[in-house]
Amino acid sequence: MDPQNMTSEAKMLLTHAKTLTLHTGNLVNRSRLKKKCPSSPSEELQDCIQATLSDWSSTTKPPSKDFPDTLDCSIPRATDAITPEERDELRVSVKLFLCESVKSSIRDAVEMVSKALAVSQLDSVIIAPPWPLDSDSQSLAHLQPAWEELEALVRSQQIAAIGTSDLDKDLLEQLYNWAQVKPSSNQFNLASCCVMPPDLTAFAKEFDIQLLTHNDPKELMSAATFQEAVQEGTQDLNIADWRLEWVLRYSIIVKSRGIIKAKGYLVSARKAST
Repeated sequence: MDPQNMTSEAKMLLTHAKTLTLHTGNLVNRSRLKKKCPSSPSEELQDCIQATLSDWSSTTKPPSKDFPDTLDCSIPRATDAITPEERDELRVSVKLFLCESVKSSIRDAVEMVSKALAVSQLDSVIIAPPWPLDSDSQSLAHLQPAWEELEALVRSQQIAAIGTSDLDKDLLEQLYNWAQVKPSSNQFNLASCCVMPPDLTAFAKEFDIQLLTHNDPKELMSAATFQEAVQEGTQDLNIADWRLEWVLRYSIIVKSRGIIKAKGYLVSARKAST
């Protein structure tokens, strides 16, 4: 089958699918993505989705029977699973961006990345819930359902430590006092302020919470940008609307050397109801 027909087959698979999962594989080893220098995490993710869908659509084969409802768009050869012999030397860190407030998304994402990397436990997971656009509306009640799901995954030993993103001192203190499994870290976006707020620094130091910095935007990827990435990756401008459920970014770090051995994204989306 020639590449053009392969692409047509991929379009048919996407047309019939109701949900889609995508794994970029290890970006450190993917030459077509290494050559680019994205200006932001959002641009990097868009490039990754386009490149992965393009590679997948050019190599996919027609189904032997019915079209599947769930479509796995991954590049197996680009994924580096962790061997048991090297596991102790590596740290697996994850940041999970929830695009919708669905508790099951957290467990699905953790299980999917654990399976992809062949590990039984993630060293750390930082949650980025879908906060209201008005930052003043952030509340503990908004965060609690996701945190309870993370706590359950810690108790089942699927995650060793859990953290938060962009909490101010008051909200971090509320979470710490309420939570059964305490946050081990809190990410802070230096784009919003050039220095850490003193009250946040003092609280984190007192309760042994690691403060980390990041440059992720409040919305990692808009619905329109995701649809554009799918369209360009499949060369089909008439593809049905898809809605992002979550985006997971992982890093595998060699502990002794502090270098990144692997980095990648997992994405889950479903077709919008018509």
